[in-house]
Amino acid sequence: MARYLLKRIGQSLIVLLILSVSVFLLMSLLPGDPVYAMLGDGITPEQYQLTYHELGLDQPVMTRYFSWLFNVLHGNFGTSYQFHLPVAELLKERVPITIYLSTLATLIAMPLGVLFGVICAVNRGKKIDAVITLVANACSCLPQFWIGIFLMYIFAMKLKLLPSYGFTMPWVDFGKHIRQLIMPLICLSIDGIAGITRQTRSSMLESIRQDYVRTAKAKGLKPFAVTYIHTLKNSLIPIVTLFGVRLSYMVGGSIFVENVFSIPGMGSLLVRAITSKDIPLVQACVLLTSVVTVIAYIITDFIYVLVDPRIKLTKGEG
Repeated sequence: MARYLLKRIGQSLIVLLILSVSVFLLMSLLPGDPVYAMLGDGITPEQYQLTYHELGLDQPVMTRYFSWLFNVLHGNFGTSYQFHLPVAELLKERVPITIYLSTLATLIAMPLGVLFGVICAVNRGKKIDAVITLVANACSCLPQFWIGIFLMYIFAMKLKLLPSYGFTMPWVDFGKHIRQLIMPLICLSIDGIAGITRQTRSSMLESIRQDYVRTAKAKGLKPFAVTYIHTLKNSLIPIVTLFGVRLSYMVGGSIFVENVFSIPGMGSLLVRAITSKDIPLVQACVLLTSVVTVIAYIITDFIYVLVDPRIKLTKGEG
Protein backbone atom coordinates (compact mmCIF):
# COMPACT_ATOMS: atom_id res chain seq x y z
CA MET A 1 0.00 0.00 0.00
CA ALA A 2 2.75 2.47 0.96
CA ARG A 3 4.75 1.65 -2.19
CA TYR A 4 1.71 2.12 -4.39
CA LEU A 5 0.82 5.40 -2.68
CA LEU A 6 4.33 6.78 -3.14
CA LYS A 7 4.29 5.72 -6.80
CA ARG A 8 0.96 7.43 -7.45
CA ILE A 9 2.07 10.59 -5.64
CA GLY A 10 5.26 10.66 -7.70
CA GLN A 11 3.30 10.29 -10.95
CA SER A 12 0.87 12.99 -9.82
CA LEU A 13 3.69 15.41 -9.05
CA ILE A 14 5.10 14.91 -12.54
CA VAL A 15 1.67 15.55 -14.06
CA LEU A 16 1.21 18.69 -11.96
CA LEU A 17 4.67 19.94 -12.95
CA ILE A 18 3.86 19.51 -16.65
CA LEU A 19 0.49 21.22 -16.15
CA SER A 20 2.08 24.12 -14.29
CA VAL A 21 4.54 24.70 -17.15
CA SER A 22 1.73 24.53 -19.71
CA VAL A 23 -0.52 26.90 -17.78
CA PHE A 24 2.24 29.44 -17.18
CA LEU A 25 3.37 29.44 -20.81
CA LEU A 26 -0.18 29.71 -22.16
CA MET A 27 -0.91 32.63 -19.83
CA SER A 28 2.30 34.31 -20.99
CA LEU A 29 1.22 33.99 -24.63
CA LEU A 30 -2.20 35.56 -24.12
CA PRO A 31 -2.75 38.83 -26.03
CA GLY A 32 -2.93 42.01 -24.00
CA ASP A 33 -0.64 43.79 -21.58
CA PRO A 34 -0.80 42.70 -17.90
CA VAL A 35 0.29 46.17 -16.75
CA TYR A 36 -2.65 47.88 -18.44
CA ALA A 37 -4.96 45.11 -17.23
CA MET A 38 -3.79 45.82 -13.68
CA LEU A 39 -3.62 49.64 -13.65
CA GLY A 40 -5.77 50.71 -16.57
CA ASP A 41 -4.90 52.72 -19.66
CA GLY A 42 -4.47 56.10 -17.96
CA ILE A 43 -1.01 55.54 -16.50
CA THR A 44 2.18 57.40 -17.29
CA PRO A 45 5.14 55.76 -19.03
CA GLU A 46 7.08 55.93 -15.77
CA GLN A 47 4.33 54.08 -13.90
CA TYR A 48 4.19 51.54 -16.69
CA GLN A 49 7.94 50.86 -16.60
CA LEU A 50 7.98 50.63 -12.79
CA THR A 51 5.08 48.14 -12.66
CA TYR A 52 6.50 46.20 -15.62
CA HIS A 53 9.71 45.72 -13.66
CA GLU A 54 7.92 44.90 -10.38
CA LEU A 55 5.94 42.14 -12.09
CA GLY A 56 9.17 40.70 -13.46
CA LEU A 57 7.96 40.97 -17.06
CA ASP A 58 11.41 42.20 -18.14
CA GLN A 59 12.88 38.80 -17.26
CA PRO A 60 13.00 35.66 -19.45
CA VAL A 61 9.93 33.43 -19.42
CA MET A 62 11.61 30.48 -17.70
CA THR A 63 13.08 32.73 -15.01
CA ARG A 64 9.59 34.06 -14.32
CA TYR A 65 8.22 30.52 -14.27
CA PHE A 66 10.67 29.26 -11.66
CA SER A 67 10.09 32.37 -9.57
CA TRP A 68 6.32 31.81 -9.79
CA LEU A 69 6.69 28.09 -8.96
CA PHE A 70 8.86 28.87 -5.94
CA ASN A 71 6.24 31.30 -4.65
CA VAL A 72 3.41 28.82 -5.29
CA LEU A 73 5.19 26.12 -3.29
CA HIS A 74 5.29 28.61 -0.41
CA GLY A 75 1.58 29.42 -0.71
CA ASN A 76 2.04 32.69 -2.58
CA PHE A 77 0.02 32.79 -5.82
CA GLY A 78 0.70 36.46 -6.45
CA THR A 79 -1.61 39.47 -6.39
CA SER A 80 -4.81 39.71 -8.41
CA TYR A 81 -4.71 42.41 -11.09
CA GLN A 82 -8.44 43.00 -10.81
CA PHE A 83 -9.06 42.85 -7.06
CA HIS A 84 -5.61 44.08 -5.92
CA LEU A 85 -5.63 41.40 -3.22
CA PRO A 86 -3.51 38.29 -2.67
CA VAL A 87 -4.83 35.44 -4.82
CA ALA A 88 -4.61 33.03 -1.88
CA GLU A 89 -6.97 35.27 0.09
CA LEU A 90 -9.51 35.32 -2.74
CA LEU A 91 -9.37 31.53 -3.12
CA LYS A 92 -9.73 31.05 0.62
CA GLU A 93 -13.07 32.85 0.48
CA ARG A 94 -14.41 31.25 -2.71
CA VAL A 95 -13.17 27.66 -2.86
CA PRO A 96 -15.08 26.39 0.23
CA ILE A 97 -18.38 27.51 -1.33
CA THR A 98 -17.65 25.66 -4.57
CA ILE A 99 -16.53 22.49 -2.77
CA TYR A 100 -19.61 22.64 -0.55
CA LEU A 101 -21.98 22.87 -3.52
CA SER A 102 -20.16 20.20 -5.51
CA THR A 103 -20.02 17.81 -2.54
CA LEU A 104 -23.76 18.14 -1.93
CA ALA A 105 -24.46 17.60 -5.63
CA THR A 106 -22.29 14.46 -5.66
CA LEU A 107 -23.99 13.09 -2.53
CA ILE A 108 -27.34 13.59 -4.26
CA ALA A 109 -26.32 12.27 -7.69
CA MET A 110 -24.57 9.05 -6.64
CA PRO A 111 -27.33 7.27 -4.65
CA LEU A 112 -30.16 8.47 -6.90
CA GLY A 113 -28.27 7.51 -10.06
CA VAL A 114 -27.46 4.04 -8.69
CA LEU A 115 -31.06 3.54 -7.52
CA PHE A 116 -32.57 4.51 -10.87
CA GLY A 117 -30.02 2.39 -12.73
CA VAL A 118 -30.86 -0.66 -10.63
CA ILE A 119 -34.58 -0.11 -11.17
CA CYS A 120 -34.04 0.06 -14.93
CA ALA A 121 -31.87 -3.08 -14.99
CA VAL A 122 -34.23 -5.15 -12.84
CA ASN A 123 -37.22 -4.04 -14.95
CA ARG A 124 -35.50 -4.21 -18.32
CA GLY A 125 -37.92 -3.81 -21.24
CA LYS A 126 -40.78 -2.64 -19.02
CA LYS A 127 -42.46 0.74 -19.08
CA ILE A 128 -40.57 2.11 -16.06
CA ASP A 129 -37.26 1.20 -17.72
CA ALA A 130 -38.24 3.03 -20.89
CA VAL A 131 -39.37 6.15 -19.02
CA ILE A 132 -36.30 6.44 -16.77
CA THR A 133 -33.90 5.71 -19.64
CA LEU A 134 -35.58 8.30 -21.85
CA VAL A 135 -35.44 10.95 -19.14
CA ALA A 136 -31.80 10.10 -18.35
CA ASN A 137 -30.81 10.38 -22.01
CA ALA A 138 -32.62 13.70 -22.33
CA CYS A 139 -31.05 15.13 -19.16
CA SER A 140 -27.58 14.12 -20.33
CA CYS A 141 -27.98 16.38 -23.36
CA LEU A 142 -29.20 19.48 -21.49
CA PRO A 143 -26.57 22.15 -20.74
CA GLN A 144 -26.33 23.24 -17.11
CA PHE A 145 -26.81 26.92 -17.89
CA TRP A 146 -30.00 26.18 -19.87
CA ILE A 147 -31.42 24.17 -16.97
CA GLY A 148 -30.51 27.02 -14.61
CA ILE A 149 -32.22 29.65 -16.76
CA PHE A 150 -35.32 27.45 -17.15
CA LEU A 151 -35.57 26.82 -13.40
CA MET A 152 -35.03 30.50 -12.68
CA TYR A 153 -37.80 31.45 -15.10
CA ILE A 154 -40.29 29.00 -13.58
CA PHE A 155 -39.56 29.13 -9.84
CA ALA A 156 -38.17 32.66 -9.44
CA MET A 157 -39.91 34.78 -12.06
CA LYS A 158 -43.27 33.04 -12.56
CA LEU A 159 -44.03 31.27 -9.27
CA LYS A 160 -41.80 33.53 -7.13
CA LEU A 161 -41.03 30.64 -4.79
CA LEU A 162 -37.23 30.72 -4.80
CA PRO A 163 -34.59 33.46 -4.91
CA SER A 164 -32.87 33.75 -8.27
CA TYR A 165 -29.37 34.60 -7.10
CA GLY A 166 -26.95 34.72 -4.19
CA PHE A 167 -25.55 32.44 -1.52
CA THR A 168 -26.09 32.70 2.23
CA MET A 169 -24.17 30.71 4.81
CA PRO A 170 -26.39 28.28 6.78
CA TRP A 171 -25.41 29.79 10.13
CA VAL A 172 -26.51 33.24 8.93
CA ASP A 173 -30.01 32.34 7.69
CA PHE A 174 -30.69 28.61 7.33
CA GLY A 175 -34.07 29.01 5.62
CA LYS A 176 -32.71 31.38 3.00
CA HIS A 177 -29.67 29.13 2.59
CA ILE A 178 -31.90 26.14 1.72
CA ARG A 179 -34.05 28.15 -0.71
CA GLN A 180 -30.96 29.48 -2.49
CA LEU A 181 -29.50 25.97 -2.77
CA ILE A 182 -32.43 24.21 -4.43
CA MET A 183 -32.02 25.39 -8.03
CA PRO A 184 -28.18 25.30 -8.13
CA LEU A 185 -28.14 21.78 -6.69
CA ILE A 186 -30.68 20.59 -9.27
CA CYS A 187 -28.46 21.99 -12.04
CA LEU A 188 -25.29 20.46 -10.61
CA SER A 189 -26.73 17.03 -9.86
CA ILE A 190 -29.10 16.32 -12.75
CA ASP A 191 -26.34 15.52 -15.24
CA GLY A 192 -24.63 13.27 -12.69
CA ILE A 193 -27.86 11.42 -11.92
CA ALA A 194 -28.46 10.84 -15.62
CA GLY A 195 -24.94 9.62 -16.34
CA ILE A 196 -24.77 7.32 -13.31
CA THR A 197 -28.22 5.93 -14.10
CA ARG A 198 -27.16 4.97 -17.61
CA GLN A 199 -23.84 3.48 -16.47
CA THR A 200 -25.42 1.55 -13.59
CA ARG A 201 -28.07 0.11 -15.91
CA SER A 202 -25.45 -1.05 -18.42
CA SER A 203 -23.20 -2.56 -15.74
CA MET A 204 -26.09 -4.29 -14.00
CA LEU A 205 -27.38 -5.82 -17.24
CA GLU A 206 -23.93 -7.22 -17.95
CA SER A 207 -23.63 -8.70 -14.43
CA ILE A 208 -27.15 -10.16 -14.40
CA ARG A 209 -26.15 -12.56 -17.19
CA GLN A 210 -23.20 -13.95 -15.22
CA ASP A 211 -23.14 -17.49 -13.77
CA TYR A 212 -22.82 -16.39 -10.14
CA VAL A 213 -26.13 -14.50 -10.39
CA ARG A 214 -27.91 -17.56 -11.76
CA THR A 215 -26.33 -19.64 -8.99
CA ALA A 216 -27.53 -17.18 -6.34
CA LYS A 217 -31.06 -17.37 -7.72
CA ALA A 218 -30.91 -21.15 -7.85
CA LYS A 219 -29.95 -21.25 -4.16
CA GLY A 220 -33.19 -19.47 -3.37
CA LEU A 221 -31.73 -16.16 -2.22
CA LYS A 222 -34.13 -13.27 -1.92
CA PRO A 223 -34.31 -10.88 -4.91
CA PHE A 224 -32.93 -8.03 -2.75
CA ALA A 225 -29.81 -10.05 -1.90
CA VAL A 226 -29.32 -11.13 -5.51
CA THR A 227 -29.70 -7.57 -6.81
CA TYR A 228 -27.76 -5.51 -4.30
CA ILE A 229 -25.22 -7.96 -2.85
CA HIS A 230 -24.28 -10.14 -5.80
CA THR A 231 -25.17 -8.13 -8.92
CA LEU A 232 -24.62 -4.51 -7.89
CA LYS A 233 -21.44 -5.24 -5.94
CA ASN A 234 -19.85 -6.76 -9.04
CA SER A 235 -21.00 -3.83 -11.20
CA LEU A 236 -19.38 -1.08 -9.16
CA ILE A 237 -16.10 -0.58 -11.05
CA PRO A 238 -17.58 1.56 -13.90
CA ILE A 239 -19.76 3.37 -11.35
CA VAL A 240 -16.72 4.16 -9.19
CA THR A 241 -15.01 5.56 -12.29
CA LEU A 242 -17.89 7.98 -12.74
CA PHE A 243 -17.64 8.84 -9.06
CA GLY A 244 -14.00 9.78 -9.63
CA VAL A 245 -15.01 11.97 -12.56
CA ARG A 246 -17.58 13.71 -10.35
CA LEU A 247 -14.94 14.30 -7.68
CA SER A 248 -12.60 15.81 -10.26
CA TYR A 249 -15.31 18.31 -11.17
CA MET A 250 -15.66 19.52 -7.57
CA VAL A 251 -13.74 22.75 -8.16
CA GLY A 252 -14.08 23.55 -11.84
CA GLY A 253 -17.39 21.92 -12.71
CA SER A 254 -19.70 24.59 -11.31
CA ILE A 255 -18.58 27.52 -13.47
CA PHE A 256 -21.83 27.89 -15.42
CA VAL A 257 -24.12 27.31 -12.44
CA GLU A 258 -22.29 29.82 -10.25
CA ASN A 259 -22.50 32.44 -12.96
CA VAL A 260 -26.20 31.88 -13.66
CA PHE A 261 -27.15 32.16 -9.98
CA SER A 262 -24.47 34.74 -9.02
CA ILE A 263 -22.90 32.43 -6.43
CA PRO A 264 -19.56 33.77 -5.13
CA GLY A 265 -17.63 30.56 -5.74
CA MET A 266 -14.43 29.76 -7.59
CA GLY A 267 -16.24 29.13 -10.88
CA SER A 268 -17.59 32.66 -11.12
CA LEU A 269 -14.23 34.00 -9.91
CA LEU A 270 -12.44 32.16 -12.72
CA VAL A 271 -14.79 33.62 -15.36
CA ARG A 272 -14.18 37.15 -14.07
CA ALA A 273 -10.44 36.50 -14.03
CA ILE A 274 -10.46 35.31 -17.65
CA THR A 275 -12.55 38.22 -18.92
CA SER A 276 -10.31 40.76 -17.13
CA LYS A 277 -7.05 38.97 -18.08
CA ASP A 278 -6.14 38.52 -14.43
CA ILE A 279 -3.24 36.16 -15.11
CA PRO A 280 -2.19 35.29 -11.51
CA LEU A 281 -5.78 34.45 -10.59
CA VAL A 282 -6.34 32.33 -13.71
CA GLN A 283 -3.10 30.42 -13.11
CA ALA A 284 -4.03 29.72 -9.49
CA CYS A 285 -7.56 28.55 -10.36
CA VAL A 286 -6.38 26.22 -13.12
CA LEU A 287 -3.59 24.80 -10.95
CA LEU A 288 -5.97 24.23 -8.04
CA THR A 289 -8.43 22.47 -10.35
CA SER A 290 -5.60 20.22 -11.55
CA VAL A 291 -4.60 19.35 -7.98
CA VAL A 292 -8.18 18.40 -7.08
CA THR A 293 -8.47 16.29 -10.24
CA VAL A 294 -5.26 14.38 -9.47
CA ILE A 295 -6.33 13.74 -5.87
CA ALA A 296 -9.75 12.57 -7.06
CA TYR A 297 -8.25 9.91 -9.31
CA ILE A 298 -5.90 8.69 -6.58
CA ILE A 299 -8.94 8.26 -4.31
CA THR A 300 -10.72 6.43 -7.13
CA ASP A 301 -7.85 3.95 -7.47
CA PHE A 302 -8.12 3.07 -3.78
CA ILE A 303 -11.89 2.68 -4.00
CA TYR A 304 -11.33 0.16 -6.82
CA VAL A 305 -9.49 -2.09 -4.39
CA LEU A 306 -12.18 -1.72 -1.73
CA VAL A 307 -15.04 -2.73 -4.04
CA ASP A 308 -13.12 -5.45 -5.88
CA PRO A 309 -10.37 -7.28 -3.91
CA ARG A 310 -9.23 -8.94 -7.14
CA ILE A 311 -7.60 -5.64 -8.06
CA LYS A 312 -4.16 -5.47 -6.49
CA LEU A 313 -2.16 -2.36 -5.67
CA THR A 314 1.31 -3.75 -6.19
CA LYS A 315 2.86 -5.39 -9.21
CA GLY A 316 2.99 -9.17 -9.15
CA GLU A 317 0.05 -9.71 -6.79
CA GLY A 318 -2.55 -10.32 -9.44
